[in-house]
Amino acid sequence: MRYEIKTIGVLTSGGDAPGMNAAIRAVTRTAIHNGMRVKAIYRGYKGLIADEIVDFHTENVSNIIQHGGTILKTARSQEFQTPEGRQIAFNNILKHQIDALVVIGGDGTFTGARIFAQEYNIPIIGLPGTIDNDLCGTDTTIGYDTALNTIINAVDKIRDTASSHERLFFIEVMGRDAGFLALYSAMASGAEAAIIPERETKVDQLDELIRNGFRKSKNSSIVIVAESEVTGGANGLAERMRIEHPEYDVRVTILGHIQRGGSPSAQDRIIASRMGAAAIEALKEGQRNVMIGIINDEIVYVPFTKAIKDDKNVDEEELKVLQMLSI
Repeated sequence: MRYEIKTIGVLTSGGDAPGMNAAIRAVTRTAIHNGMRVKAIYRGYKGLIADEIVDFHTENVSNIIQHGGTILKTARSQEFQTPEGRQIAFNNILKHQIDALVVIGGDGTFTGARIFAQEYNIPIIGLPGTIDNDLCGTDTTIGYDTALNTIINAVDKIRDTASSHERLFFIEVMGRDAGFLALYSAMASGAEAAIIPERETKVDQLDELIRNGFRKSKNSSIVIVAESEVTGGANGLAERMRIEHPEYDVRVTILGHIQRGGSPSAQDRIIASRMGAAAIEALKEGQRNVMIGIINDEIVYVPFTKAIKDDKNVDEEELKVLQMLSI
């Protein structure tokens, strides 16, 4: 049943991603443009329970589009995973007369949103904010492009020292369950290989790397590794190399949280702005419990269940391209 939405709440949850501020800005200003009031919820679902809710106006989102992180902060909330916690959160929604929510985050954020919407019949729209690019139903997520460029810049610098000392570097990037950052940063930086969780159950990627003679014509090598337990991570692979192939001079670099930070790229600012505006349009159309995605440069609505449960697969053809180009 569609009903008039006069006030929306907006929050960010889970890991931060560059472009979240651009999304907050777009949601806020599009809502105000459409005659709605905006309530900003600090610290995600934790803040929704703690009643960290304030009025937002257009000036609250001035001069934030270029900044990384999220002005609304983010936090994990064990309490929101309980029925009692969600009841408190809903009571605060009633208190502030919030008619709908826009939540910005990843699969954990959308899992909580889906349950909350089912229990209390409140319209919720999700914006995919995660550097991992692992949500099904969208070609890209907010923060992914910036993280990719951060990795590439780091790899370019590491290659200078790798070449000077004729070393093999394992560089670990984020992507516990998804290899998008590892694969495409390897392709863009000219790395010799990417080791990703999607393939590790099919083949021993390190053994394959050695058998293919990946270093036969080069005085240094860069291998990008997703941080997953499935791959063993950069340290695990480096230890294997030291035991099985002591002839290699192996080094490890773990990029860590620098991948999350920094000023968002133009692409992330643009898609965050488009998605934020689309979230308000979706609410006006009576949509609920959907994620805003972009497919072939067109805005699409993706049910939370699909975005969360369906696997977004790495393209095997792209892996073949990387292998051909690394000879």
